Amino acid sequence: MKKVRIYTRKGDRGKTSLIFGTRVSKDHPRVNAYGSVDELNASLGVAISFIRDKRIVKILQSIQNELFNIGVELASQKKLRKNTSGYYKLKQSKIEELENIIDQYDQNLLPLQTFILPSGTNTSSYLHLTRTVSRRTEREVAALAKREEVNPNILAYLNRLSDLLFVLARTLNKKAGGEEVTWKKE
Repeated sequence: MKKVRIYTRKGDRGKTSLIFGTRVSKDHPRVNAYGSVDELNASLGVAISFIRDKRIVKILQSIQNELFNIGVELASQKKLRKNTSGYYKLKQSKIEELENIIDQYDQNLLPLQTFILPSGTNTSSYLHLTRTVSRRTEREVAALAKREEVNPNILAYLNRLSDLLFVLARTLNKKAGGEEVTWKKE
């Protein structure tokens, strides 16, 4: 197999290609959206590198794969159908999977009486940071959806993902014996 060069020089003038070849500016909302998904995926990778719970790592690595699929879907202005070049459209069932995981872990946590500060153990803090990247990514996708058609399941998935990251941050903090610092109105 011939090795392909990493650089192509095609983006040197501020344009990039979407899937199927359409050229757009690198600050196009579609590029911002899938770029934020990529950043979210990388942030999740950093968080995973600190997690020792193999079950949670497996869940998050599966989500990383799904985020790559979402990035591919966002990188195309055309509708992607199942089994078209190996890409597919995110389904409602993926959102339900996240909801089931959230419910499973949340049932072992104390109910919140107030907001908690995004802190705790290193692992918990990394997940809180990744949660905020997820929220920003959701905003980028919402901005794109105002201009162009976007699979609504992507927005719901990102929304649920930030909820899951919050629950997992609390779970791992609790397992490690870390305290939750509550927000105080002053």
